[in-house]
Amino acid sequence: MNTKNNPVRFAYIGCGFVGQKIHIPNFSSLPECDFLAIAEPRGDLGDRVAKRYGIPKVYKSHEEIAADPDIEAVGVSAPYTLQGLIAHDLLRAGKHVFMEKPMAVAVKRAEAISETERSSSGRLMVGYMKRYDTGNVLVKKHLDEWRATGERPVFARAHGFGGNWVYATDPNIPFENSNIPPPPAPADEFPEWMPKKWRGPYADYLQQWTHNLNLLRFFLGDDGGKTSVKSVQLDSDGLTGIVVLEVNGVRATIESAYTGFHSWDEHTKVYFKNGWLRTGAPPLMQKETPGTVEIYRSATDDRPAQLTQEFATPGWAYREEAKHFLQCIRSGAPFHSSAADTVHDVRLFEEIYREFIKTQK
Repeated sequence: MNTKNNPVRFAYIGCGFVGQKIHIPNFSSLPECDFLAIAEPRGDLGDRVAKRYGIPKVYKSHEEIAADPDIEAVGVSAPYTLQGLIAHDLLRAGKHVFMEKPMAVAVKRAEAISETERSSSGRLMVGYMKRYDTGNVLVKKHLDEWRATGERPVFARAHGFGGNWVYATDPNIPFENSNIPPPPAPADEFPEWMPKKWRGPYADYLQQWTHNLNLLRFFLGDDGGKTSVKSVQLDSDGLTGIVVLEVNGVRATIESAYTGFHSWDEHTKVYFKNGWLRTGAPPLMQKETPGTVEIYRSATDDRPAQLTQEFATPGWAYREEAKHFLQCIRSGAPFHSSAADTVHDVRLFEEIYREFIKTQK
């Protein structure tokens, strides 16, 4: 077991855009991380990325990472149907795993991963980076304080209309490409009941709006699967529309769409009888920019209505989640986005899409 005084012996699997532009530079910049290896099936790509960051070992498969006794923790970003399989294998080998969402595209795999973790010496954290955005952490603090005084949320809405998700990407981090095609991702990881024509839209919906669903659960205190699907109204694209949930006893909506907005259009708002809290998401790739925090309080006998803004500590949510992963391995503390918790998200998205498909002729 690692101790708080030792850097975590780390490896990363996958040298795609997310790996190169986000996770590899973030982990390699942290003093708590001893970055030992990269695994990438396109060998030329792995060699070039490893050379840039001074990473000593380059492997072509996750199995080689799993077999390396020097490595105790591994980050994973791969196609959605593949990364759950990789994480599962790493847990079997006793590695700690940080993986990009979604943990799985079907409940069957998510439950198997969670069950394997329970018998493994390794633990798994899912990259719900919005839970680590310092603006969202500040909103969560206020929400908990309001609820502790007896105030109860009456409604919540998550607005996710997207836009250009790579807006404000750091141009100083080059992106290496390869002429070697990546290996095909498995197709049999989808739910058995799902028609093939809906697999693509389902994966797109799951990977994008799983962040919004998970953030609602985080804000509203659902740490035990106390969320249910009440209504699904999606257009024929399987992406655009409204889903109504009940999250820990609070009615909530997810508003989903892709737009041509040049930046990023997303916010989450929790309403109380006498006020509301709102956080606005920054462009995903914009560093050191936390979510905005707005607080509204209705008028009382002692004061007029107030709308205030608070400023969270600067930080990049992707780097904050990397710090959290490493710190929890060193300390033994639980992850804020665990495998056991993430199973609930996968189950809810299967339920959402079951209801959607029923509406299609």
